[in-house]
Amino acid sequence: MDAFYASVEQRDDARLRGRPVAVAWGGRRSVVLTASYEARPYGVRSAMPLYRALERCPDLVVVEPRFEAYREVSAQIRAVFHAFTPLVEPLSLDEAYLDVTAPLLGGPSATRIAQAIRGQIRAGTGLTATAGVSVNKFLAKLASGLHKPDGLTVILPDQVDALLAGLPVGDFHGIGPATAAKLAGMGIHTGADLRAADPAALTARFGVHGAHFSRIARGLDDRPVEPDRPHRSVGTEETYGHDLRGVDAVAARLPVLAQGVERRLERAGLAARTVVLKLKFDDRSVLTRRVTLPLPVHAAPDLARAATHLLTPDLLAGRGVRLAGITAAGLVPAGQVPTQPLLLGG
Repeated sequence: MDAFYASVEQRDDARLRGRPVAVAWGGRRSVVLTASYEARPYGVRSAMPLYRALERCPDLVVVEPRFEAYREVSAQIRAVFHAFTPLVEPLSLDEAYLDVTAPLLGGPSATRIAQAIRGQIRAGTGLTATAGVSVNKFLAKLASGLHKPDGLTVILPDQVDALLAGLPVGDFHGIGPATAAKLAGMGIHTGADLRAADPAALTARFGVHGAHFSRIARGLDDRPVEPDRPHRSVGTEETYGHDLRGVDAVAARLPVLAQGVERRLERAGLAARTVVLKLKFDDRSVLTRRVTLPLPVHAAPDLARAATHLLTPDLLAGRGVRLAGITAAGLVPAGQVPTQPLLLGG
């Protein structure tokens, strides 16, 4: 979907149409969840600190997110997907991979299926979607980012080599800014450079990811579309307007975070064997601590109790806490949750 959260807000509030909009929680340290296309010429982007977005675009309209509305639209979109194929792998509320090798509707042309899906989404939701079509997940994902918004891009097999050769490695899906900088340090700047690199050297530097980089530089990706791909973890975090000082101040915020994690676990029908506490400090350092529990939990009080157990004065070392998060990992079906509350010793 194109600027999904912002587009839903503009659809539902005519006053926002044609204006630069950012969906974000209030507060100086909030981050932009989505920026409308009117905001992007100013350099406003997702994951940008809100204060910086407002500096770049003083007329930016900030709207608090309405996740229930976004989930409702997401359900409509996924119903369209499933009308064409059962092989749908969601990546988020507004994005998914579809395998249309044997479609339920639309005939043998993936391009025509993509056109039909985009048309049905527009008719049903009033929103635009961009599609990428190709022979594997990596290339389809790459194609989907080439002509946004409201675009449809097809990468044919005989186009792959030339397209990838001239592409900056930072534009490859799965290669972020930090990895791109490390590759640049190895003299690798483009797809052609990446393809020419020694696969053994890439593996030595980046582990299993290095082998993957070598393959995608050649347009190779044999990962299947996985409709029932299991959750690895679910979490919630919050950035605070003022640094939190001391264990008590941080501990007071953990129950709210735990409630968010509980809601996500309940929606997925899961429970957690491991609870992870994440803290970002005023010196920008990030620290995580985890505890593996004797029995899985999903209730907010148990999640908060486990996270609080990890929180000690030594952990803070006098530093102010800018962000706190709780993640549930080691996920299992919720039926394995004990009936008694979790107790952790001091």
